[in-house]
Amino acid sequence: MTDGPLIVQSDKTLLLEVDHPRADDARRAIAPFAELERAPEHIHTYRLTPLGLWNARAAGHDAEQVVDTLLAYSRYPVPHALLVDVAETMGRYGRLQLLSDPAHGLVLHALDRAVLAEVLRSRRTAGLFGARIDETDVMVHPSERGHLKQVLVKLGWPAEDLAGYVDGEHHEIELKQDGWQLRPYQRQAIDGFFHGGSGVVVLPCGAGKTLVGAGAMARSSTTTLILVTNTVSARQWRDELLRRTSLTADEIGEYSGSRKEIRPVTIATYQVLTVKRKGEYPHLELLDARDWGLIVYDEVHLLPAPVFRMTADLQARRRLGLTATLVREDGREDEVFSLIGPKRFDAPWKDIESQGYIAPAVCTEVRLTLPEHDRMTYAMADPDERYRLAATAAGKHTVVDRIVKQHAGEPTLVIGQYLDQLHELAEHLDAPLITGETTERERERLYAAFREGTVPTLVVSKVANFSIDLPEASVAVQVSGSFGSRQEEAQRLGRIMRPKGDGRTAHFYAIVARDTVDQDFAAHRQRFLAEQGYAYTIVDAEDLDGVV
Repeated sequence: MTDGPLIVQSDKTLLLEVDHPRADDARRAIAPFAELERAPEHIHTYRLTPLGLWNARAAGHDAEQVVDTLLAYSRYPVPHALLVDVAETMGRYGRLQLLSDPAHGLVLHALDRAVLAEVLRSRRTAGLFGARIDETDVMVHPSERGHLKQVLVKLGWPAEDLAGYVDGEHHEIELKQDGWQLRPYQRQAIDGFFHGGSGVVVLPCGAGKTLVGAGAMARSSTTTLILVTNTVSARQWRDELLRRTSLTADEIGEYSGSRKEIRPVTIATYQVLTVKRKGEYPHLELLDARDWGLIVYDEVHLLPAPVFRMTADLQARRRLGLTATLVREDGREDEVFSLIGPKRFDAPWKDIESQGYIAPAVCTEVRLTLPEHDRMTYAMADPDERYRLAATAAGKHTVVDRIVKQHAGEPTLVIGQYLDQLHELAEHLDAPLITGETTERERERLYAAFREGTVPTLVVSKVANFSIDLPEASVAVQVSGSFGSRQEEAQRLGRIMRPKGDGRTAHFYAIVARDTVDQDFAAHRQRFLAEQGYAYTIVDAEDLDGVV
């Protein structure tokens, strides 16, 4: 027995003692292959999953490294059966390979003939294969490349896609070298992406994912289709590309609800691609409008189901997914793995913070006790009404007011889910409100005023969760959210993590109604950030004055 911070159990759970002096080292070491499940105060629970181990394998980690990590940090002997299972699970990745054969085109090649026999007999693969070539190879129709990879992941035999990519239409793109350069981790991310061919780069909010995209575009120098969450994000991408690359305004097109421009670099919104009329997607021709050499998926964790289906047909194109977290609340991480590609680079948030590239952040959960009348109303409500009642508790207005006053002079975002609550807060704080109903022009005007400091406080709905560049924002107050969404929590913290000119610390507050599902959802929402090393200080609303 050693004095390690980790307890490794035969059910594939890992228990991490948070207060142990080696806990941070252990957390960083297991992050590439283990997923955090629960993060209460003292013991965090991680789980080993096949997808997590396959992502680690695709990113260059082998079973020996994973086993060595578990042995190095475990307090007790690691169950032998678990070590065998880790090795065998990771060994499943790449036993099947997709190759490009000069004589037969796209081929599924098996390093293990029995595995090939197993998948050929599966009902799920019916219709995906062409003629059998020999004992280890079978032809695959190029149009089924994506669908086959999806099925093989479901069968537990993820294929390594080595079939290569079309070059696409050449278009010269260079990075400008006027007083800036890519950060070391951004170069590593670009190298990791090109070494693997396609896949996902995971970086904290504010760490420059757009610059990784620009660097990948310059490396490939081809026509590029960039898919983004909304029009505001599209215009931020355009501005950044104009500032950081040799591209001119005439070379960049916007394909959104208001514009339909197709240029060598085209930035399209997910919404316009998923518009459906009479059972058809009328804007799908965009995918074939040019011979794209690179497709960039911004905020890939938000990819809508129709775009997954479209991506299954784009397997011959290089695909780069960018995100702060691969967590998907719909459980479709395996779709990202099979159709966009495995995780090629993942930088822990705290590592980037320690290098000074994102702001340090303090997270505080403020617990509010409901008045007796409100508690009875909550107790008597139908279960599907309880979260709204708790999340919109009237007492949260007073807490928000106190936090905003304590941080007077600091650019502050008040973020929530429910529009009636946000309207009341905006009126109470005498602050502008941005929701989905706010016009693009008005949003951009308010964001600009916030950046300039003429508007010190903004009240925003979930439209501000993603891809909004507000570098000076240093305080975020969350009053309600999308139930237990971990990725939303990460994105909301990300709104305030860009480094500040004066080096000040960012503050993230989550206001929660005690003894309600609001508190339960808050615990779930915090899981991803806990995995990244952020601890929430829990304070009572009555004791808030002593926190800041």
